[in-house]
Amino acid sequence: MTDKDKAHKIWEKGIPVDRLIEKFTIGNDADMDMYLAPYDVLGSMAHGIMLNKIGLISNDELPLILDELKAIHGQIVDGSFAIEEGIEDIHSQVELQLTRKLGDTGKKIHSGRSRNDQVLLDIKLFIRNEIKEIVGLTSQLFNVLIAKSEENKDVLMPGYTHLQVAMPSSFGLWFGAYAESLADDLLVLNAAWKVANQNPLGSAAGYGSSFPLDRQLTTELLGFDMLNYNVVYAQMGRGKVEKTVAFGLSSIAATLSKLAFDVCLFMSQNFGFVSLPDNLTTGSSIMPHKKNPDVFELLRSHCNKIQALPNEITLMTNNLTSGYFRDYQLVKEVLFPAFDELKKCIEVAAYAINSIRLNKNILDDKRYDYLFSVEEVNKLVNEGMPFRDAYVHVAKKIMEGDFVPNKKVKHAHLGSIGNLGNSFIQEKMENAIKSYNFEKMENAFSQLMSY
Repeated sequence: MTDKDKAHKIWEKGIPVDRLIEKFTIGNDADMDMYLAPYDVLGSMAHGIMLNKIGLISNDELPLILDELKAIHGQIVDGSFAIEEGIEDIHSQVELQLTRKLGDTGKKIHSGRSRNDQVLLDIKLFIRNEIKEIVGLTSQLFNVLIAKSEENKDVLMPGYTHLQVAMPSSFGLWFGAYAESLADDLLVLNAAWKVANQNPLGSAAGYGSSFPLDRQLTTELLGFDMLNYNVVYAQMGRGKVEKTVAFGLSSIAATLSKLAFDVCLFMSQNFGFVSLPDNLTTGSSIMPHKKNPDVFELLRSHCNKIQALPNEITLMTNNLTSGYFRDYQLVKEVLFPAFDELKKCIEVAAYAINSIRLNKNILDDKRYDYLFSVEEVNKLVNEGMPFRDAYVHVAKKIMEGDFVPNKKVKHAHLGSIGNLGNSFIQEKMENAIKSYNFEKMENAFSQLMSY
């Protein structure tokens, strides 16, 4: 075996590292780097094309490097790629495979970059793709909620303040409220997308390079909207980008958690507003009558866990000066799995909500008669009585037990029971999704792979 075939670390200088320290410092990084594997290859392809343009890789060498990188990408896609024992990270593994195949030509790929800007780039490319998947799944859940809203727009239910019976609501309003919440969540996530969609490549270890790097070219090749222009800030973005994205994820998680809690509450016998098919519930080992909403309880817990993510990343990266620190390595361990966790939650929520059954006769129960007190006050106001007098008049009837509700609700203003405004909410969601412009990223990757 030649030197170029041996597993190595790309920063090695011939001094072996203490095994205990090495194991501790590497930690779970090899596992986390598998999330980044395809993006490390794409980033290397863009970097190689740029190096060719500035004369550090020849016209004869570039096709060899690109072909081998495409082969490595194919291994990643088909599952045959692995980070070998003794290899520290994805960057080392890719460079090792290039060197095994191409010798000194493979070693040229690292010119003008550092593992610092490599991992920054990989994380941003990974985040962009994950956000795209999150947006797609959120759109599917949104469609389920809007359809349920339209289907049940005339089915009344109690509305609550302070968990006390308040005013008439409807399942149309309830489903539609969560749909619109998701539309706003995608606006929050879009801010994170814009922060992530800036190219850090060329910042090297955080202080640039004496090579005449064409950073605008790699920005275009990788479909970024713009550069992180200042090389020090590009490195300062490590941790900040992840935290910003975590806030976007937590916004969606907050909506799902609240929805899940509503369902759990409404499924209890004391409410009886909704139910789930038997095959979506679990039972009790001792109480034969139980049908538990475990799916929504777990959704609530998973999503509350995700809501803690921004604080967790803040505490891991807080009070660090400018420049790189190894602390950032651990951020991968909390952020990367969170994408999978949230995607599963969104997918399960859409499936379960689509199967939910509604009690369409809730307001027949006399306990909800006082829901209509405001309707009576408004009726008197329309007849000419001042609002405060009408309020006192109806309150007196309630206290004396003489209140008889008229359960016909006439709400017509935009966003109310009789005029849900779902078409406007759909337009809000469509505009939110368009603002991501995923096509630019997808086209860039397609062109890069066919280069």
